[in-house]
Amino acid sequence: MGKLIDGVWQKEAFSPETEGGRFVRPDSPFRDWVRRDGSTGFPAESGRYHLYLSLACPWAHRTLIFRKLKGLEEAITISIVDPIMGEEGWHFSEGPGCIPDTVNGCAYLREVYVKGDPRYTGRVTVPLLWDKQAGTAVSNESADIIRMLNSEFDHIADDRLDFYPEALRGEIDAVNAWVYNDINNGVYRTGFAQTQEAYEEAFDALFGALDAVEDRLAEHRYLVGNRLTEADWRLFTTLVRFDPVYVGHFKCNRQRIADFPNLVGYLRELYQVPGVAETVDLDHIKRHYYGSHPTLNPTGIVPKGPRLRYDGPHDRDRFPREGPFPGA
Repeated sequence: MGKLIDGVWQKEAFSPETEGGRFVRPDSPFRDWVRRDGSTGFPAESGRYHLYLSLACPWAHRTLIFRKLKGLEEAITISIVDPIMGEEGWHFSEGPGCIPDTVNGCAYLREVYVKGDPRYTGRVTVPLLWDKQAGTAVSNESADIIRMLNSEFDHIADDRLDFYPEALRGEIDAVNAWVYNDINNGVYRTGFAQTQEAYEEAFDALFGALDAVEDRLAEHRYLVGNRLTEADWRLFTTLVRFDPVYVGHFKCNRQRIADFPNLVGYLRELYQVPGVAETVDLDHIKRHYYGSHPTLNPTGIVPKGPRLRYDGPHDRDRFPREGPFPGA
Protein backbone atom coordinates (compact mmCIF):
# COMPACT_ATOMS: atom_id res chain seq x y z
CA MET A 1 0.00 0.00 0.00
CA GLY A 2 2.85 2.36 0.81
CA LYS A 3 2.92 5.86 2.29
CA LEU A 4 4.71 9.18 2.00
CA ILE A 5 7.38 10.19 4.52
CA ASP A 6 8.54 13.80 4.20
CA GLY A 7 7.21 13.79 0.65
CA VAL A 8 9.09 10.64 -0.39
CA TRP A 9 7.15 7.50 -1.32
CA GLN A 10 7.94 4.40 0.71
CA LYS A 11 6.78 1.13 -0.81
CA GLU A 12 5.17 -1.30 1.59
CA ALA A 13 3.42 -4.62 1.27
CA PHE A 14 -0.26 -4.30 2.15
CA SER A 15 -0.52 -4.15 5.93
CA PRO A 16 -3.33 -2.26 7.67
CA GLU A 17 -2.36 -0.29 10.75
CA THR A 18 -3.32 -2.08 13.94
CA GLU A 19 -2.96 -1.84 17.70
CA GLY A 20 -3.28 -5.06 19.64
CA GLY A 21 -4.55 -6.73 16.49
CA ARG A 22 -7.29 -4.13 16.09
CA PHE A 23 -7.48 -2.01 12.92
CA VAL A 24 -6.86 1.71 13.48
CA ARG A 25 -7.87 4.20 10.80
CA PRO A 26 -5.46 7.16 10.51
CA ASP A 27 -6.80 10.69 10.86
CA SER A 28 -7.29 12.84 7.77
CA PRO A 29 -4.53 15.52 7.69
CA PHE A 30 -6.05 18.04 5.25
CA ARG A 31 -8.98 19.67 7.07
CA ASP A 32 -9.52 23.12 5.53
CA TRP A 33 -13.03 24.25 4.53
CA VAL A 34 -14.67 25.82 1.54
CA ARG A 35 -17.00 28.63 2.65
CA ARG A 36 -19.53 30.52 0.58
CA ASP A 37 -18.31 33.82 2.03
CA GLY A 38 -14.63 33.03 1.38
CA SER A 39 -13.72 33.55 5.03
CA THR A 40 -11.40 30.51 5.05
CA GLY A 41 -9.51 31.52 1.92
CA PHE A 42 -11.40 28.90 -0.07
CA PRO A 43 -14.50 30.60 -1.53
CA ALA A 44 -17.26 28.46 -3.01
CA GLU A 45 -16.87 29.24 -6.70
CA SER A 46 -17.99 27.23 -9.71
CA GLY A 47 -15.08 25.69 -11.60
CA ARG A 48 -12.54 26.26 -8.84
CA TYR A 49 -12.49 22.81 -7.20
CA HIS A 50 -11.61 19.29 -8.27
CA LEU A 51 -12.33 15.97 -6.53
CA TYR A 52 -9.93 13.06 -6.71
CA LEU A 53 -12.01 9.92 -6.26
CA SER A 54 -12.15 6.15 -6.36
CA LEU A 55 -15.39 4.48 -7.40
CA ALA A 56 -14.41 1.57 -5.14
CA CYS A 57 -13.98 3.55 -1.93
CA PRO A 58 -17.08 4.11 0.24
CA TRP A 59 -15.69 7.35 1.67
CA ALA A 60 -15.12 8.81 -1.81
CA HIS A 61 -18.49 7.46 -2.95
CA ARG A 62 -20.24 9.70 -0.40
CA THR A 63 -18.83 12.80 -2.04
CA LEU A 64 -19.74 11.61 -5.53
CA ILE A 65 -23.35 11.12 -4.42
CA PHE A 66 -23.55 14.62 -2.92
CA ARG A 67 -21.98 16.15 -6.04
CA LYS A 68 -24.61 14.38 -8.12
CA LEU A 69 -27.67 15.08 -5.99
CA LYS A 70 -26.78 18.71 -5.35
CA GLY A 71 -26.32 19.37 -9.07
CA LEU A 72 -22.63 20.24 -8.84
CA GLU A 73 -21.34 18.15 -11.72
CA GLU A 74 -20.52 21.18 -13.86
CA ALA A 75 -19.18 23.19 -10.93
CA ILE A 76 -16.75 20.59 -9.51
CA THR A 77 -14.62 18.47 -11.84
CA ILE A 78 -13.37 14.98 -10.96
CA SER A 79 -10.63 12.44 -11.55
CA ILE A 80 -11.18 8.74 -10.85
CA VAL A 81 -8.28 6.43 -10.04
CA ASP A 82 -7.84 2.87 -11.25
CA PRO A 83 -9.57 0.38 -8.93
CA ILE A 84 -6.39 -1.61 -8.22
CA MET A 85 -4.23 -0.12 -5.48
CA GLY A 86 -0.79 -1.78 -5.48
CA GLU A 87 2.54 -1.00 -3.87
CA GLU A 88 2.69 2.31 -5.76
CA GLY A 89 -0.66 3.39 -4.28
CA TRP A 90 -3.61 4.83 -6.16
CA HIS A 91 -2.80 5.54 -9.82
CA PHE A 92 -4.55 6.99 -12.84
CA SER A 93 -5.23 4.87 -15.89
CA GLU A 94 -7.36 4.73 -19.02
CA GLY A 95 -9.33 1.72 -17.79
CA PRO A 96 -13.13 1.56 -17.86
CA GLY A 97 -14.69 4.11 -15.54
CA CYS A 98 -11.38 5.88 -14.88
CA ILE A 99 -10.72 9.59 -15.46
CA PRO A 100 -7.10 10.84 -15.59
CA ASP A 101 -5.70 13.75 -13.64
CA THR A 102 -6.59 16.63 -15.95
CA VAL A 103 -5.65 19.24 -13.34
CA ASN A 104 -2.11 18.38 -12.25
CA GLY A 105 -1.20 15.80 -14.89
CA CYS A 106 -0.03 13.30 -12.30
CA ALA A 107 0.30 9.56 -12.85
CA TYR A 108 -0.10 8.74 -9.14
CA LEU A 109 -2.30 10.30 -6.50
CA ARG A 110 0.70 10.55 -4.18
CA GLU A 111 2.16 13.16 -6.55
CA VAL A 112 -0.92 15.32 -5.99
CA TYR A 113 -0.47 15.05 -2.22
CA VAL A 114 3.13 16.23 -2.53
CA LYS A 115 1.99 19.20 -4.61
CA GLY A 116 -0.33 20.07 -1.74
CA ASP A 117 2.38 19.56 0.88
CA PRO A 118 5.98 18.86 -0.28
CA ARG A 119 6.83 17.39 3.16
CA TYR A 120 3.65 15.37 3.52
CA THR A 121 3.87 12.31 5.76
CA GLY A 122 1.07 9.75 5.86
CA ARG A 123 -1.22 7.58 3.77
CA VAL A 124 -2.51 8.72 0.40
CA THR A 125 -6.29 8.38 0.44
CA VAL A 126 -9.42 9.36 -1.43
CA PRO A 127 -11.38 11.55 -1.62
CA LEU A 128 -9.20 14.62 -1.97
CA LEU A 129 -10.71 18.05 -2.62
CA TRP A 130 -8.29 20.25 -4.58
CA ASP A 131 -8.33 24.01 -5.18
CA LYS A 132 -7.30 24.51 -8.79
CA GLN A 133 -6.80 28.26 -8.40
CA ALA A 134 -4.63 28.10 -5.29
CA GLY A 135 -2.93 24.88 -6.41
CA THR A 136 -3.33 23.13 -3.09
CA ALA A 137 -5.28 20.51 -1.20
CA VAL A 138 -8.32 21.61 0.78
CA SER A 139 -9.57 18.44 2.47
CA ASN A 140 -9.29 14.68 2.38
CA GLU A 141 -11.96 14.09 5.02
CA SER A 142 -15.15 12.83 3.39
CA ALA A 143 -17.37 13.78 6.33
CA ASP A 144 -16.28 17.41 5.94
CA ILE A 145 -16.45 17.42 2.14
CA ILE A 146 -20.07 16.23 1.99
CA ARG A 147 -21.09 19.03 4.35
CA MET A 148 -19.34 21.58 2.15
CA LEU A 149 -21.15 20.21 -0.88
CA ASN A 150 -24.43 20.13 1.03
CA SER A 151 -24.56 23.81 1.94
CA GLU A 152 -21.63 26.00 0.91
CA PHE A 153 -22.41 25.85 -2.82
CA ASP A 154 -26.15 26.47 -2.52
CA HIS A 155 -25.92 29.65 -4.60
CA ILE A 156 -24.92 27.47 -7.58
CA ALA A 157 -26.40 24.11 -6.49
CA ASP A 158 -29.84 22.65 -5.78
CA ASP A 159 -30.58 24.64 -2.63
CA ARG A 160 -33.84 22.77 -2.04
CA LEU A 161 -31.97 19.70 -0.85
CA ASP A 162 -30.52 19.94 2.63
CA PHE A 163 -29.25 16.64 3.99
CA TYR A 164 -28.09 18.23 7.25
CA PRO A 165 -31.06 20.36 8.36
CA GLU A 166 -30.40 22.44 11.44
CA ALA A 167 -33.33 21.03 13.43
CA LEU A 168 -32.04 17.46 13.05
CA ARG A 169 -28.29 18.00 13.40
CA GLY A 170 -28.01 16.68 16.93
CA GLU A 171 -29.76 13.42 16.04
CA ILE A 172 -27.88 13.07 12.75
CA ASP A 173 -24.55 13.50 14.56
CA ALA A 174 -25.52 10.94 17.18
CA VAL A 175 -26.54 8.36 14.55
CA ASN A 176 -23.42 9.04 12.48
CA ALA A 177 -21.18 8.36 15.49
CA TRP A 178 -22.29 4.78 16.14
CA VAL A 179 -22.93 3.94 12.50
CA TYR A 180 -19.40 5.07 11.64
CA ASN A 181 -17.74 3.21 14.49
CA ASP A 182 -19.60 -0.09 14.25
CA ILE A 183 -20.69 -0.30 10.58
CA ASN A 184 -18.79 2.07 8.23
CA ASN A 185 -15.48 1.43 9.95
CA GLY A 186 -16.75 -1.74 11.56
CA VAL A 187 -16.49 -3.76 8.35
CA TYR A 188 -12.82 -2.73 8.12
CA ARG A 189 -12.19 -3.50 11.78
CA THR A 190 -13.65 -6.95 11.09
CA GLY A 191 -11.83 -7.58 7.82
CA PHE A 192 -8.46 -6.20 8.87
CA ALA A 193 -8.38 -7.71 12.37
CA GLN A 194 -5.10 -9.47 13.11
CA THR A 195 -6.29 -11.67 15.97
CA GLN A 196 -9.31 -13.88 16.55
CA GLU A 197 -10.30 -11.80 19.56
CA ALA A 198 -10.16 -8.53 17.61
CA TYR A 199 -12.12 -10.08 14.75
CA GLU A 200 -14.92 -11.44 16.94
CA GLU A 201 -15.16 -8.18 18.87
CA ALA A 202 -15.59 -6.16 15.67
CA PHE A 203 -17.89 -8.79 14.12
CA ASP A 204 -20.24 -8.74 17.11
CA ALA A 205 -20.31 -4.94 17.20
CA LEU A 206 -20.99 -4.79 13.45
CA PHE A 207 -23.96 -7.13 13.51
CA GLY A 208 -25.27 -5.66 16.74
CA ALA A 209 -25.37 -2.29 14.98
CA LEU A 210 -26.99 -3.76 11.85
CA ASP A 211 -29.65 -5.34 14.08
CA ALA A 212 -30.23 -1.92 15.64
CA VAL A 213 -30.62 -0.31 12.21
CA GLU A 214 -33.01 -3.08 11.15
CA ASP A 215 -35.16 -2.36 14.21
CA ARG A 216 -34.99 1.38 13.61
CA LEU A 217 -36.13 0.95 10.01
CA ALA A 218 -39.12 -1.05 11.20
CA GLU A 219 -40.44 2.18 12.76
CA HIS A 220 -39.21 4.88 10.38
CA ARG A 221 -38.44 5.24 6.69
CA TYR A 222 -34.92 6.57 7.24
CA LEU A 223 -32.31 6.66 9.99
CA VAL A 224 -33.55 9.99 11.36
CA GLY A 225 -37.32 9.75 11.21
CA ASN A 226 -38.95 10.01 7.79
CA ARG A 227 -36.59 12.55 6.24
CA LEU A 228 -33.69 11.55 4.00
CA THR A 229 -30.48 12.94 5.53
CA GLU A 230 -26.72 12.78 5.44
CA ALA A 231 -26.86 9.82 7.84
CA ASP A 232 -28.56 7.68 5.21
CA TRP A 233 -25.99 8.39 2.50
CA ARG A 234 -23.13 7.69 4.90
CA LEU A 235 -24.64 4.27 5.63
CA PHE A 236 -25.65 3.56 2.03
CA THR A 237 -22.10 3.39 0.67
CA THR A 238 -21.28 0.61 3.15
CA LEU A 239 -24.52 -1.29 2.58
CA VAL A 240 -24.14 -1.33 -1.22
CA ARG A 241 -20.71 -2.99 -0.83
CA PHE A 242 -21.72 -5.40 1.92
CA ASP A 243 -23.05 -8.42 0.03
CA PRO A 244 -20.66 -8.30 -2.96
CA VAL A 245 -17.51 -7.67 -0.87
CA TYR A 246 -17.70 -7.53 2.91
CA VAL A 247 -19.57 -10.81 3.46
CA GLY A 248 -16.82 -12.87 1.86
CA HIS A 249 -13.67 -10.77 1.64
CA PHE A 250 -13.97 -9.28 5.14
CA LYS A 251 -15.58 -12.37 6.74
CA CYS A 252 -18.72 -10.39 7.70
CA ASN A 253 -20.77 -13.51 7.13
CA ARG A 254 -23.38 -13.82 9.86
CA GLN A 255 -25.90 -12.80 7.24
CA ARG A 256 -26.23 -10.65 4.12
CA ILE A 257 -28.05 -7.34 3.83
CA ALA A 258 -30.41 -9.29 1.55
CA ASP A 259 -31.41 -11.30 4.65
CA PHE A 260 -32.59 -8.23 6.60
CA PRO A 261 -36.18 -7.43 5.51
CA ASN A 262 -36.04 -3.73 6.37
CA LEU A 263 -32.42 -3.07 5.48
CA VAL A 264 -32.70 -4.61 2.03
CA GLY A 265 -35.77 -2.52 1.18
CA TYR A 266 -34.04 0.59 2.52
CA LEU A 267 -30.91 -0.15 0.45
CA ARG A 268 -33.01 -0.60 -2.67
CA GLU A 269 -34.90 2.63 -2.13
CA LEU A 270 -31.69 4.63 -1.74
CA TYR A 271 -30.12 2.94 -4.77
CA GLN A 272 -33.19 3.86 -6.82
CA VAL A 273 -33.08 7.56 -5.89
CA PRO A 274 -32.64 9.35 -9.26
CA GLY A 275 -28.94 9.67 -10.09
CA VAL A 276 -27.59 7.37 -7.38
CA ALA A 277 -27.33 4.11 -9.34
CA GLU A 278 -24.95 5.73 -11.82
CA THR A 279 -22.52 6.46 -8.96
CA VAL A 280 -22.30 2.73 -8.09
CA ASP A 281 -19.67 0.78 -10.03
CA LEU A 282 -19.64 -2.83 -8.84
CA ASP A 283 -16.82 -3.73 -11.22
CA HIS A 284 -14.51 -1.16 -9.60
CA ILE A 285 -15.72 -2.14 -6.13
CA LYS A 286 -15.08 -5.86 -6.52
CA ARG A 287 -11.81 -5.52 -8.44
CA HIS A 288 -10.43 -3.10 -5.88
CA TYR A 289 -11.10 -5.13 -2.76
CA TYR A 290 -10.28 -8.56 -4.16
CA GLY A 291 -7.31 -7.30 -6.15
CA SER A 292 -5.69 -4.85 -3.72
CA HIS A 293 -5.42 -6.90 -0.50
CA PRO A 294 -3.03 -9.78 -1.25
CA THR A 295 -2.80 -10.81 2.41
CA LEU A 296 -6.57 -11.42 2.40
CA ASN A 297 -6.88 -12.74 -1.16
CA PRO A 298 -3.45 -13.88 -2.39
CA THR A 299 -4.76 -15.29 -5.70
CA GLY A 300 -6.41 -12.00 -6.67
CA ILE A 301 -9.40 -13.92 -8.02
CA VAL A 302 -12.54 -11.75 -8.21
CA PRO A 303 -15.77 -13.66 -7.50
CA LYS A 304 -18.40 -13.61 -10.24
CA GLY A 305 -21.29 -13.38 -7.77
CA PRO A 306 -23.37 -12.70 -5.92
CA ARG A 307 -26.58 -12.04 -7.83
CA LEU A 308 -27.83 -8.65 -6.62
CA ARG A 309 -31.24 -7.00 -6.96
CA TYR A 310 -30.64 -3.40 -5.94
CA ASP A 311 -33.21 -2.39 -8.55
CA GLY A 312 -35.82 -4.78 -7.12
CA PRO A 313 -39.07 -3.78 -5.40
CA HIS A 314 -39.12 -2.32 -1.89
CA ASP A 315 -41.89 -1.58 0.57
CA ARG A 316 -40.53 1.62 2.08
CA ASP A 317 -43.53 3.54 0.76
CA ARG A 318 -45.46 2.14 3.72
CA PHE A 319 -43.93 5.07 5.63
CA PRO A 320 -44.54 8.74 4.85
CA ARG A 321 -41.67 10.81 3.47
CA GLU A 322 -40.90 14.26 4.79
CA GLY A 323 -38.88 17.15 3.43
CA PRO A 324 -37.43 17.76 -0.05
CA PHE A 325 -36.42 14.68 -2.02
CA PRO A 326 -34.09 14.26 -5.01
CA GLY A 327 -35.96 14.18 -8.30
CA ALA A 328 -39.27 15.18 -6.72
